[in-house]
Amino acid sequence: MPDPSDDSAPPAGFARGLSPGLRRILAPNPSAMTFWGTNTYLLGDRDIAVIDPGPDDPGHLRAILDAVPPGARVSHILVTHAHRDHSPLARPLAAATGAPVMAFGGATAGRSAAMEELAAAGLAGGGEGVDHDFEPDVRLADGTEIEGAGWRLTALHTPGHMGNHVSLAWGETLFTGDHVMGWASSLVSPPDGDVSDFMASCVRLRRRGWRVFHPGHGAPVAEPRARLDWLIGHRRAREAQIRAALAAAPGTAAEIARRIYTDTPEALLPAATRNVLAHLLDLRGRGLAQPEGALCEHAVFAATVR
Repeated sequence: MPDPSDDSAPPAGFARGLSPGLRRILAPNPSAMTFWGTNTYLLGDRDIAVIDPGPDDPGHLRAILDAVPPGARVSHILVTHAHRDHSPLARPLAAATGAPVMAFGGATAGRSAAMEELAAAGLAGGGEGVDHDFEPDVRLADGTEIEGAGWRLTALHTPGHMGNHVSLAWGETLFTGDHVMGWASSLVSPPDGDVSDFMASCVRLRRRGWRVFHPGHGAPVAEPRARLDWLIGHRRAREAQIRAALAAAPGTAAEIARRIYTDTPEALLPAATRNVLAHLLDLRGRGLAQPEGALCEHAVFAATVR
């Protein structure tokens, strides 16, 4: 079995064993947002759960189907969230196998009231791209158990990266989608992403003694608690930077991003701007910052005088 800390990119399109009963197939969609591509997981030997089928790519669909051994079947299709690098292949895979598509809900499910308000005001998401057409056959409420021959999963609603994001617990192993990854922190892009929810989901996951995280992109995370501690600390440090920037002078999310993401390549500044906007909205909800005028993507924010 591979070393869980191995960070070298595997070849796309091949089923690679990770542990007994678990394999991973890498989708051919590497990018700055997806690292080496989307990880599609195949859990089980007879009843196979496909976790995050990935982008709508015929070659990746064929790779998944070819990985089903004689006498086995795809029994469940599980989607952690409705971003275009995770969910679009679910429907073609369901058509090919007859398996139901299971997820927390459609693309807007699980949004907080504050994010719904922002979406109604016209704030559109950015970053990885939302699969607006996605709808599951079966909705997975928090705590729902899914079973197949030789395995059992429990759905944990972990909003933050996206409102409909679920992680899937398999004993002490957790499939974390894009909530926790080892190669980067998760993008949080309003109104689909919510920093308040992200932090709460991190704190929730930290209460349990996980053995390993299998993320939507990159290598397994061999030290889950340490990684969660890093993510929580990283977000708190970023908040402190943003508050310091606001104390110095008001600014838009883009202006503040340029002030604090000084080593970030130009191509990644739009994603950084969305992360800053997410923090500004969180600060607004806590009474620590306010927009000058109407709330929108380009609003100028100022620190609240207390």
